[in-house]
Amino acid sequence: MSSLSRRNLLRAGASAIAILSPFSAAIGQTNSLSDIGTKVVPLPTVTVYTAREILTLDPEKPVVNAVAVVDGRILLTGSLEDVLTSLGGQRHQIDDRFSDKVIVPGFIAQHDHPLLAALTMSSEILSIEDWALPFGTVPAVQDKQDFTDRLTQAVAARTDPTEPVVTWGYHPAFYGALTRDDLDTISATQPILVWARSCHEMILNSAALEIGGVTQELVDGFSQAEKMQSSFAEGRFWEQGLFAVLPNIAPLAASPERLQAGLELTRDYMHAKGVTFGNEPGGILSKPVQDGINAVFSSPDMPFRWSFMPDAKTLVQTYPDDVQVIAETENLSSWYGGMTSLAPKQAKLFADGAIYSLLMQVRDPFLDGHDGEWMMDKSDFDRAFRIYWDAGYQIHVHVNGDAGLDRVLDALETNLRRNPRYDHRTVLVHFAVSAEDQVKRIVDLGAIVSANPYYVTALADQYSVVGLGPDRADSMVRIGDVSRAGISWSLHSDMPMAPGDPLFLMWSAVNRVTASGRVAGPEQRVSAEDALRGVTIEAAYSLKLEDEIGSIETGKRANFTILDSNPLNVDPMTIKDVKVWGTVMEGRVQPVDVSEKKASLMPPTSTEASRTFAEASFGHALKVVHSHL
Repeated sequence: MSSLSRRNLLRAGASAIAILSPFSAAIGQTNSLSDIGTKVVPLPTVTVYTAREILTLDPEKPVVNAVAVVDGRILLTGSLEDVLTSLGGQRHQIDDRFSDKVIVPGFIAQHDHPLLAALTMSSEILSIEDWALPFGTVPAVQDKQDFTDRLTQAVAARTDPTEPVVTWGYHPAFYGALTRDDLDTISATQPILVWARSCHEMILNSAALEIGGVTQELVDGFSQAEKMQSSFAEGRFWEQGLFAVLPNIAPLAASPERLQAGLELTRDYMHAKGVTFGNEPGGILSKPVQDGINAVFSSPDMPFRWSFMPDAKTLVQTYPDDVQVIAETENLSSWYGGMTSLAPKQAKLFADGAIYSLLMQVRDPFLDGHDGEWMMDKSDFDRAFRIYWDAGYQIHVHVNGDAGLDRVLDALETNLRRNPRYDHRTVLVHFAVSAEDQVKRIVDLGAIVSANPYYVTALADQYSVVGLGPDRADSMVRIGDVSRAGISWSLHSDMPMAPGDPLFLMWSAVNRVTASGRVAGPEQRVSAEDALRGVTIEAAYSLKLEDEIGSIETGKRANFTILDSNPLNVDPMTIKDVKVWGTVMEGRVQPVDVSEKKASLMPPTSTEASRTFAEASFGHALKVVHSHL
């Protein structure tokens, strides 16, 4: 066969196309095959967005005022003049609607729980903190009387006397004990369910108990541990008692319709906070429930994409064969589509207990001498780590205490020595209590950190006197040390454990101001620019998506968050007050004040199916809760 040189190819192509008489004149004026191609199939129209400032997080061009987008991808960045010069004769349009705004890379909700958020956000929110929702801000409850008054108003607003009233956010440590009798004074006939702020406790009035079929006889049949964590007289169920009563009360708290409404609210909430991509770690392992979530989150009009990370703990405990564990993990990819996906080659494990309940495993004793908890037996944890490590997965580990962190780092070191891997990016998730010596070990082992800075805001004051003492409480979430050591770190909210608001997370990390107004661990504060990286490019890096999203660079998805002000230039104490205009997601402009299309969710076709759906939904929510409390 004779060789086909580039010159011969051009000649052959030109001769063939010249036969097509309508294009003959045009071809006569071209000099290359690419020129000929654009005459036959014109290049797509480019949209050039201009802004007061565009913070790219690209070290080569950190601040520009124009970005060119084509087919949902970034083509060019720079000054408007440079961008237009580079485009040459390609068709383009200039969109200057952001000329008085600031564009930053699209915010990433790296670690949130949409089903749990949906159930809490669709409740009557009466909580210890303000919740700024799309329809307005729900102010924090001031005291027990304020809670009672507002819940009474919510009950009175119901037109259906059989409709359950579910409220979320009550905190006994703030407002005092709450019992069935308290709720019966509000209504003895309308079912009322109070889901505590911690999510691990629920109080029911007499009507809710009756409709749910919860009787003293039922409670007497619980196991000893379940009975110890139940009080029928008070209508109160917590921990194992809440799991035991779940089949009876789940249909009151988690209908398909309520899930849909909550997911739509969660979607709109996150969009209003500038989110363009999100992830649920420890994804749902109930296909009907995932289908219900997909009805909203997979819809083509979703304003952001969402991925789900497999719950490796449950998968390992379910399947005794190592090969089957990976096979079943990979089979989950068929559950998603449209705007949802399975996070590829990533898995979630759990080390110790949670920060909110002071059940993390710590090196030095808690002030009252109580013991923390392990979320997985060491043998299960080591097996799971080995299985996913050998399969080449990136492992994300929920860990809160310094003794818990020792266990994770020991497992990582063992597997690195046994089966070395490059760029494994094992993620230390939450990172509440750690020690200075562990920072160097994290560097040496190549792990990275996903931190929740809200722990300091919400808990440092309380834990200074209860649980940890002032030194450990104030050094929680030591991302200052981590940053100085050159470790990649990102920020997450764990929504609804903290408000899913990237600007609020930035504010928390930059200022470390507690509920009392003091600064906890000033040496652990970080710069505003680093905090912005923590909710954009570093969050993308933690999900192995840094080549796709997280910064405004050529070739990446055109994901932008549009702000009224530059969060790097405002007073650090006002970062959380910067307004979000909306987002651009893969080139689609999405103001936050435009109503999204409501998704369609078909309810189960039978009462039994409805109960099963509700139980599976609430069961997943409580599983998420159990890992955080």
